[in-house]
Amino acid sequence: MERTFAIIKPDAFKAGNAGKILTRIYAEGFKILGLKKLCLSKKEAEGFYAVHRERPFFNDLTNFMSSGPCIVMVLEAEGAIRKWRELMGATNPNDAAQGTLRKEFGTSIDNNATHGSDAPETAAFEIGYFFSGIELLA
Repeated sequence: MERTFAIIKPDAFKAGNAGKILTRIYAEGFKILGLKKLCLSKKEAEGFYAVHRERPFFNDLTNFMSSGPCIVMVLEAEGAIRKWRELMGATNPNDAAQGTLRKEFGTSIDNNATHGSDAPETAAFEIGYFFSGIELLA
């Protein structure tokens, strides 16, 4: 079994789609080991997305991620990283396949409803950023 990190972003939360996304997560066979609703501060968002600090979209991204509530999660499944990324779909909802979360709930490349780790190392960092080991329940 593999673990990955996922976020239901502020746009999807504000639109009332968090429950629908959680339903899809369970329907696709993921186990949720940890889940928190929180509001990131600008500083917390900057720390989380530090890898993108030099990118032109960094300020807009961290402003967006600190704009309202989101849900952070640790998901577990066979091949969880690949499986979650396939369920999310392409970063730009216009390019995402039918049936993916971003196609259904995203409205733009910036407001694309969900986030997911792209590699085991990224997942380890992202999980550790939000969850202590004692918070992850099998």
